[in-house]
Amino acid sequence: MALAGSAGPVMSREEVDRALVRLSAEREAVEAALLSLQDHPGRRLLEGAALSGRTQERWSVAEQGLTLLWALFDRYSEALASARAVRSRRNRPGAPELAELSELLSGAAVTVSGSRLPEVASALPARLVEQISLAELMNRMNAWYATVLEVVDAADAVWSALPTRIDLLLAELGRVRMLSASVGVRPGVHPLADDLAGLNDELTSLRAEVLADPLALWRPGRVPAQRGGTAVTATAGAPAGAVDTERFDRAGRALDGVRVELEGLLRLRDEAHERLQQVGDLLQRADATLAEARRARGEVLAKIAATEVPAVPGPASALRERIALAVELQQTGQWHRLAPLLDTLEDAAAKELDRARHSLTEVAQPLAVRAELRGRLEAYKAMAARLGVAEDPEVIERFEKARWLLWSAPCDLRAAADAVGRFQQALRPATKPAATYQDGQGA
Repeated sequence: MALAGSAGPVMSREEVDRALVRLSAEREAVEAALLSLQDHPGRRLLEGAALSGRTQERWSVAEQGLTLLWALFDRYSEALASARAVRSRRNRPGAPELAELSELLSGAAVTVSGSRLPEVASALPARLVEQISLAELMNRMNAWYATVLEVVDAADAVWSALPTRIDLLLAELGRVRMLSASVGVRPGVHPLADDLAGLNDELTSLRAEVLADPLALWRPGRVPAQRGGTAVTATAGAPAGAVDTERFDRAGRALDGVRVELEGLLRLRDEAHERLQQVGDLLQRADATLAEARRARGEVLAKIAATEVPAVPGPASALRERIALAVELQQTGQWHRLAPLLDTLEDAAAKELDRARHSLTEVAQPLAVRAELRGRLEAYKAMAARLGVAEDPEVIERFEKARWLLWSAPCDLRAAADAVGRFQQALRPATKPAATYQDGQGA
C-alpha cells in the first residue's frame, strides 16, 4: 500500500469519511465548550478584577491560554475545512485525493506557533512554528482548556462561597458591636470589645484577600491542570477541590462566643434589679437572725448558769459597701463590671445568712438543752401518773427538785440534768410491783 508522507498508510474512502464525521463532531463539541468557557462567570470576574498573588500568576497564564485556544481552534477548523474541500472534489476520490486527505487528517499537516503549555515548553527547545497533526492539536487544546478551566472554576468557587458569607458575617458583627456598646462594652474598657475589633480587622482582611487572590483559599483535589489533561469536549462539572473556609469558620465561632457573653450581659441588665433585691433580702434575713442570736445570748447569760456563750458576730459592713458599688454600676450601666461583682455578692450573702444561722444555733444551744430537759421532765411526770406512783413522796420530792432547777434562773443545766435522771430512776421500781409483793408474802 502506498504511504501518505509522514501520515502513515493511505486511508480508504470509508476511513476518510468516518474520520471527517468524527472530527466534525469533535469540532462542534470544542466550539460549544469554548463558548461556554467564554461565558463562564469566573472568567468574567477574573478579567475585571484587580488580582494579586497566586491568582494573578495563574490567571496570567490561563488568560493567554484562552486566547491561544481560539487560535488553535481556528487552525483546527481551517484544517478540517481544507480536508472537506479536498473530499468534495470527487464523489469517489482517487489515490491522489486519498493521499492528500490522509496527510491532512492524520499527518503533521497543521502549522501552529507557540502552543505548548509553559511547563512543557520550558523542557524543550523553543520553536516558533511547528507542524503537528489534528490529534496533537486536539491534545494541546485539551491541555490548555484544562488549565484555563481549572483557574476559572476555582476562582468562581471561592467567589461564590466566601464574599457574600463574609459580608453577612460583617453585618452580624456590626449588630453585635452595637449590642456590646449598649451594655457598656467598649474598646479599651472590656476585652470583648477588643475581640470584636480584632474580628472586624480579620474579616475585612479576609474579604480583600478573597477578592484579589481567590486561589489562595482554594485547595485543589489534584495536581494543577498544567501537568494533566481534561478533555476540552467534556461538560464542566464541579471543580476538583474545595474552598478553604477555616479562617471564616474560626471568625464565625469567635463571634458566636462573644455573642453568648453579651447575651449574658443583656440578661444581667434585665435581672440586675431583682438580683440585687434578693441579695438585700438575704442580708436582711441574716441581720434578723443575728439580732435573734444576740437576744438568745442575753437570755442564756441571764438564765443559764456557768455557761460559756460564744460571741455573736456583727453585720457584714464590707459586704454592704460592695452592694452600694453594685447599685452604682447598675445605675451607670456598667454591666460588664457588675456581672462578676453580682455573682460574688450572691455567694457572699448566702454565706452570711448561713453564718448567722450557725451563730444562732450555737448561742441558743443551752436554751435548747433546757427545753429538752423540761420536755423530758413532763413526759416522766405523765409516766408516773400512768404507773400510779404520782403520789409517792419520793417521786414528788424528786420531781419538785428537778422542776425547781429547770425553772429557776440562772439554771444549772448539769444539776438539772442529774435531777431529771434521778426522777426517772424513781419511777423504775414501780414497774415491778408484782414481784416485790410476792417476795414480801414469802418472807
